[in-house]
Amino acid sequence: MSQTVLDRYPGWSPRLCRDCKRAESRAMATTKPQAKPTATTSRTKSKDLTTAEVLASYSGGPDTGVFTDGASEGNPGPGGWGAVHVIDGEIVDEAHGSEAHTTNNRMELAALIAGLRMLPVDAETDVYTDSQLVVNIVTKWATGWKDRGWTKKSPGPIANLELVKEAYALSQERPGVRINWIKAHIGNRWNEYADALATSYRRGTH
Repeated sequence: MSQTVLDRYPGWSPRLCRDCKRAESRAMATTKPQAKPTATTSRTKSKDLTTAEVLASYSGGPDTGVFTDGASEGNPGPGGWGAVHVIDGEIVDEAHGSEAHTTNNRMELAALIAGLRMLPVDAETDVYTDSQLVVNIVTKWATGWKDRGWTKKSPGPIANLELVKEAYALSQERPGVRINWIKAHIGNRWNEYADALATSYRRGTH
């Protein structure tokens, strides 16, 4: 069908001929359906996007606050962290770093510390991390640990204690800041952006 005819009748599409219909049916029968995302499969985790690609691809989620993320390959292994402060969809500040031998939890804590440092002590805003462990540490468990001389009720030391102490102190200095968990890798723009900062060590660029 020529483009001239299609232009003459906008909105109209030609019917498939009988042979074309058969060919289309065969193609559909032999094409395997794509697997649906599950709770354990990520839409974005395996894409390793740059920050520019994230901005071009995603627009969902909160557009004001501080977003932090950490990553590592192996536990321990090389890893990185990232944090970005956004107001009404505009970047106010961002930071990222990496370590050659680290863990995911260390990088998540390092990211939160960097994000909290971006805020003045009188700030009233939200900080988002996709680590439920970090949220629980800073908002629930650290107070009791501190009261017991930085020890847990259960046997064993507190992991990454120096980072826990610093993150907790920074959060206590900023009583108007709310630390929240945000689901990872579902297309929340600024969580994806923080992830791209955290994984930039793998690409050598943002």
